Amino acid sequence: MDTKKLWKLFVSTLYLSAFTFGGGYVIVTLMKKKFVDDYKWISEREMLNYVAIAQSSPGAIAVNGAIVVGYRIAGIVGVIVSVLGTIIPPFVIITLISFFYDAFRENIWVSLMLEGMESGVAAVVTAVSYEMAIGIVKEKNAMLIVMMVAAFLANAVFNVNVMLIIVISIAIGLIQSYFMNRKEELE
Repeated sequence: MDTKKLWKLFVSTLYLSAFTFGGGYVIVTLMKKKFVDDYKWISEREMLNYVAIAQSSPGAIAVNGAIVVGYRIAGIVGVIVSVLGTIIPPFVIITLISFFYDAFRENIWVSLMLEGMESGVAAVVTAVSYEMAIGIVKEKNAMLIVMMVAAFLANAVFNVNVMLIIVISIAIGLIQSYFMNRKEELE
């Protein structure tokens, strides 16, 4: 087992989790930047698949993302290392906040700071969504492009539940994979 790689995985997930505000979608997109773009441990296509798995699995998306990425990078040990790195910062922060809850609840500056952070989170999510969409368009796979546009319209325009969109997307992906595998077997 490569302990340097495990340490780098732990420190990366710890850092991302400690300095990411806005929930799991933000950390997953930053994991993509770190593990795909910077370290090149996994491909962008794999990361898209891992995000889909993380989104469709029960539980916190940040932890689910850490599980699938950690497993891909270093197996079960990678899962343990990346999950620990992901859960330690929020655990420590929430524990500290619970001790000072009354002071935070009444502080106008803390309230305003958190409201301001919402804009930053929206910008990060938008930027990464754009990058992922560009990646899908570059693949020139008509089915993926149609699915992406349809999923966006279903949620943004028609208020279709995200879980329904995910389940339908999984079903379409599985069907497409099945037929692609059959086609390869026949050739």
